[in-house]
Amino acid sequence: MNKARYPWAVVGMLWGISFFNYADRQAIFAVFPLLEKELGLTPVQLGLLGSSFAITYGICGVFAGAIVDRVRRVSAVLWGLYIWSLICVATAVARTFPQLLAFRAAEGLGETIYYPASMSVIGAYHGRQTRSRAMGMHQTSVYVGTIAGGFFAGLIGQHYGWRWSFVIFGGLGILLGIVLRRYLREPETTRVAEARMPMGETFALLLRTPTVLCLLGAFLCANFVAVVLLSWMPKFLYDKFHMTLAMAGLTATIFAQLASLAGAPLGGWLADRLRGRMPGGRMLVQAIGVFAGAPFVVLCGLTDSVTPLMTALACWGLAKGMYDANIFASVYDVIPAEARGSAAGLMNTIGWLGGGALAPVVIGVLSQQYGLSVAIAMAAAVYLLAGAFLLFAVFRFARRDAAPQAL
Repeated sequence: MNKARYPWAVVGMLWGISFFNYADRQAIFAVFPLLEKELGLTPVQLGLLGSSFAITYGICGVFAGAIVDRVRRVSAVLWGLYIWSLICVATAVARTFPQLLAFRAAEGLGETIYYPASMSVIGAYHGRQTRSRAMGMHQTSVYVGTIAGGFFAGLIGQHYGWRWSFVIFGGLGILLGIVLRRYLREPETTRVAEARMPMGETFALLLRTPTVLCLLGAFLCANFVAVVLLSWMPKFLYDKFHMTLAMAGLTATIFAQLASLAGAPLGGWLADRLRGRMPGGRMLVQAIGVFAGAPFVVLCGLTDSVTPLMTALACWGLAKGMYDANIFASVYDVIPAEARGSAAGLMNTIGWLGGGALAPVVIGVLSQQYGLSVAIAMAAAVYLLAGAFLLFAVFRFARRDAAPQAL
């Protein structure tokens, strides 16, 4: 393949892996009603299924990132795919809530290494001029995978039972990994141009960089809101609007995710342009995204009609895509190249432990007291806090923290 085109081919191959990363994790939310009936689960137990993945994913994220900075990143990507796909298939044997909880947590263990490794690979193949666009294109796999996971898991579960959803998604992921072993190559500059920093020194550098701390706070808040809508919206539609499982899974994902599919490339293009004019350009695009999305989170929870709900999900998704395209590109602007894996791992740890792990359970508890509609609408306040973190970083720290060595 043409050497100039291969960096974009890498994005395409990682896109396919990321598709299954998100399809596998979204599948369980589409079958919440089936699990509720078959296993007699309460709203809090359903919330714990979402949180168990996030807890494992978050705890392991910081260690996965450190490992990625010290091994072949392509190997980490592929072995992560094999592990989480096998666990996804094994989930089908669960017969009790504790067993299902254990498999769900274990899947987070397999998936935790993917994003630190894949973002580090893309960061090596794409410099400042194309990094947001490359990561924005890769991010679109998240939205397509989420749609597919929600719809097909609901459809398969509706006709054949929820277990077959996990067998099919996991099996296809393993097949993809076998195929891509031949084509996905480690960047030539991997360990020649990048010196290895001691783990303690790496994390000390990250935690004493104010812009990184602001980005961690923003990601925690933004991830909280995203997990609220992804985990509870299928059940919300099933209960409130009496949709079928397949239709609830599709409606909960397709409008938001297709809009994000447009928002991520837009956010990547705009961020690359603004980054050329100001150090905090990427973060400014992220701030626009979360502030624009907050009112639509409220509308998602409080509307009593399907059409306004679909519109709100689409508008929120467009704004979310603009934020998502720059999650890792923003932090790469203020750290050296040799710390990329650790930075992505730390981001995942904070975002998923502080946001993803809390969100399903918090909304489950609030829904018992105020109802699910109000609980979802309340999440908008967390989005506003994310925007505050980002603006503070843009105008207070970005110029000072900009890393000339972060090519």
